[in-house]
Amino acid sequence: MKIYVTGVFVDDQDKAEKFYCDILGFKLKNNIPLGENRWLTVVSDEEPEGTELLLEPSDHPAVKPYKDALVADGIPAHSFQVKDLDAERKRLGDMNVRFTQEPMDAGPVRMALLDDTCGNLIQLIEMK
Repeated sequence: MKIYVTGVFVDDQDKAEKFYCDILGFKLKNNIPLGENRWLTVVSDEEPEGTELLLEPSDHPAVKPYKDALVADGIPAHSFQVKDLDAERKRLGDMNVRFTQEPMDAGPVRMALLDDTCGNLIQLIEMK
């Protein structure tokens, strides 16, 4: 068994598509209209046939309190691995991405948290 699709709730699919593709560097995999929303998935450029990330609309009434609680407690919605955290921090900072936690050591990893502009914190991890 393996993970095929995992999702992150986003406030605005258009804004999420731009952020996750244009800023983070994911590639669009699926963009299928479904009424007011879309089945919108992205994949890593490093693994185009790998796990898809669903940019899931935040329409359900339980989602906003859930996301707000995670952000308030500094808990990331997802974690993405990078090869060089300092280089990625600089690249994203140069694109005006807001970090809520600067790179720091955390046991066997280095980590940082960023705001995805769609209501989530995203953790970047570099394996030591």
